[in-house]
Amino acid sequence: MARHSLQHPQNRNQHGLVKSQHPIPNKSAYAPINSQPLMATTSFCQRHRCSPPPLPLPSLCFCPCRPSPSRTLVFNHPSAKLGNWDLLFDGNRRQLGLGRNRVFARRRVITAVARAEPEHLGDDNADQEVHKGSKLSSNEDVVSEHQQKASQLKKRIVFGSGIGLSVAVVVLAGGWVFTAAVAAAVFIGAREYFELVRSRGITEGMTPPPRYVSRVCSVICALMPLVTLYRGQIDVSVTSASFFVAIALLLQRGNPRFAQLSSTMFGLFYCGYLPCFWVKLRCGLAAPALHTRIGAAWPILLGGQAHWTVGLVATLISFSSIIAADTYAFVGGKAFGRTPLTSVSPKKTWEGAIVGLGGCIATSVVLSRIFCWPKSLLSAIAFGLLNFFASVFGDLTESMIKRDAGVKDSGSLIPGHGGILDRMDSCMFTGALAYSFVKTFLPMYGV
Repeated sequence: MARHSLQHPQNRNQHGLVKSQHPIPNKSAYAPINSQPLMATTSFCQRHRCSPPPLPLPSLCFCPCRPSPSRTLVFNHPSAKLGNWDLLFDGNRRQLGLGRNRVFARRRVITAVARAEPEHLGDDNADQEVHKGSKLSSNEDVVSEHQQKASQLKKRIVFGSGIGLSVAVVVLAGGWVFTAAVAAAVFIGAREYFELVRSRGITEGMTPPPRYVSRVCSVICALMPLVTLYRGQIDVSVTSASFFVAIALLLQRGNPRFAQLSSTMFGLFYCGYLPCFWVKLRCGLAAPALHTRIGAAWPILLGGQAHWTVGLVATLISFSSIIAADTYAFVGGKAFGRTPLTSVSPKKTWEGAIVGLGGCIATSVVLSRIFCWPKSLLSAIAFGLLNFFASVFGDLTESMIKRDAGVKDSGSLIPGHGGILDRMDSCMFTGALAYSFVKTFLPMYGV
């Protein structure tokens, strides 16, 4: 079936007239349906101003049963209105056909208008169907989003509980078990850090260190906790490692860049040096917590009362305070969060931070009453306050690195949580500050 489309721009001239595909010799290629010249078409348009019955889609096309298939209806300017449809035609040139051809002309008028403005066909029904469809689609999207959030929250709870129990067991074990666990976490965290440094978001403004330097630094960071447990001090080892890494960067092929040196030195400090204070806190403060009731009932096979040292109690309170601060801040932000805390992490709010502060201090005070350390209530409050601010700024530091890197998580090792660095960020500065607080501000380690 031959179809004469009125909507393709290549079939129109510069005045908007439809060009006939079968031009008549020695005549204009732009022909009306009936070439007989008649009077103006105003009366015809007024006569057919009523709304026509709805046409099925198959009727919106030309058919061979209609005469003069090569002739195409000519519309140029708006001069009449047919119900809700605007008619476009040139009224000062030709008149629509009368008699037998008038029915076909009218059908073709409707066909042309329907093709030109299909959105006006059945406006009420179409709008209702579109509204229903969009509403149904939006409801499905909302349900899918809620299901995804519920699944994500379930993963966070399950794996978070597993991590908490594992940390408790490792902390209670102490010694080489605790140190080896810290070294393994440091190695994975260092690898994630140097991958963030090599990401596209950060490398746009700097040159990342070579891969072999990143791998060597990750190994050095993992060895630092082991050296701390063996020697008790890490300052000389960190200084020596930094010196040799700087030499390797300066002697590399190409042009050494200061950005390479600064990112590498910060990685050694952030991922290697800071976590060593957890080893010093847990294993270095060996003074017994004499008033701890749990220690008095602790089995002899597991070390007895001597196993409960100041370092063990301080480590348990610090880790518990960090978890409480993170949990209370998350719940408080979801329930009351309105004011953003900082642009570094837009999801954190002042309301959530205040709730997290209260939860952290309350956890520190409650555990201090349970473990009978520290004895002073003011010392317990100060210890909880210190743990809160150290965890918050550690979290914001890692958020700043991820923001510059253009990523949401540092890795995907822990489902629902991200990478190791996403879980260790709150602990980076906390160990160093907790160790300094106990050593400096608590006489006799708070016993």
